[in-house]
Amino acid sequence: MGKRWPSPHEADKGIVCAFTAWTVRAKQNGGSRFFLETGRMIVDKQLGTLRGLQFWLYAASGVATPYLPLYFAERGYTASQIGAMLMAGPLIAVFFQPIWGYVSDRMQTVKKVVFVLWILTILFSIGLFVSEAYVMTFMFIILMYVFFQPSFPLLDSVTIQVVERRGATYGSVRLFGSLGFTTIAVAGGYVLEAMGGIQNLGYLFWGVWIFPILLLFRLKDEPVDGEKMTLGSIKGIFGNKAFLLFLLLVFLITIPQRMNDAMFALYMRENGASDSLVGWGFAISAIVELPAFLLLSRYLKRIHEFVLIGIVGILYAIRWLLYAWASEPWQILLLQGGAAVTFAVFWIAAVHYTVRVLPRQLGATGQSLLAMVFLGLAGMTGATIGGWLNDSYGGSSMYYFAAAVSLIAGVGFFAAEYAARIKPARIKERNWTQTPR
Repeated sequence: MGKRWPSPHEADKGIVCAFTAWTVRAKQNGGSRFFLETGRMIVDKQLGTLRGLQFWLYAASGVATPYLPLYFAERGYTASQIGAMLMAGPLIAVFFQPIWGYVSDRMQTVKKVVFVLWILTILFSIGLFVSEAYVMTFMFIILMYVFFQPSFPLLDSVTIQVVERRGATYGSVRLFGSLGFTTIAVAGGYVLEAMGGIQNLGYLFWGVWIFPILLLFRLKDEPVDGEKMTLGSIKGIFGNKAFLLFLLLVFLITIPQRMNDAMFALYMRENGASDSLVGWGFAISAIVELPAFLLLSRYLKRIHEFVLIGIVGILYAIRWLLYAWASEPWQILLLQGGAAVTFAVFWIAAVHYTVRVLPRQLGATGQSLLAMVFLGLAGMTGATIGGWLNDSYGGSSMYYFAAAVSLIAGVGFFAAEYAARIKPARIKERNWTQTPR
């Protein structure tokens, strides 16, 4: 069979390359959908765009999360002041996160909302990095996070819609976020050293934003199935007791994780680590997440999310205890590998549960509520408690606290799953006993 050149319509749908003359049926490999058919290869354009957006959005986070605490420390702020600043942004963002999700669902567009959020993030970050007074820095970090933070669940919501329609998995796209975070977390330390030090962090942050802004123009909004979203439909979320309990338990289990995100850099520096080594610490946790994001989505249906997250809670408790006992930077770096069986597994399970229990038209709103609890409420609580414990009792006290909270949360998930299973059984038994013989 000879070569057949693709039509313009085919070229517009994907990346088209001349290939050898044989026919191979459609293949899916970890969500990367491509066709080898009669001499051509078509790569899904929307999936490719989303992978790029995930990469560069988390790359921007890879600048802020590891290096902002070091930047503030360089300016002379105490651990409590740094914890307060890193708490304030997520705290205020808590109240705006569901609003942006509602706006996106109502307008049925993620692209336009995310574009506005990213432009405002960049504008307020300029104020953050040029301000010298603590009060002004405090104000601008709040404003930056108010617009930066909501874009994560919005991008997740459109990612979920795309992968469901194409038979791919959420994890196969989300893993590019971990790749982006890893790349910048590692390279950032060396780039900052070449630029003259941590005081030039703003230039690195702004440079990274060029790429997601450009990629966003390639993204297309996905049509939403089901009834159109209304304000009244949100009431169903708050009437879903199981989902509200889920959010409460998510809050508990993520307080230690968010505390570690905020205070890890300071804890490493207290143990003698350099800025580059701190970047490697964040990079290791992101690298080891990749297999979990790639594989877990395929097998998640075999085990209920509450059971899986309960196991994660126990593993978290062990992991945080080991952090408390560690005294050398290399030991802490090794422990960062525990993210493969803790955070990565938790996040995949949490996102899948939210998608499963809520209607499709509430996708962005549901993901925004999940992110509100994780990034906002848990971030606020973790940063505040972590900063206070670090100043008052030393860094190891943070991780003893984290181990206790993780254990409580893990037991809570197991208890909730047990209650959910035994309740239908009791109802069935009651109905059987009341049946006339």
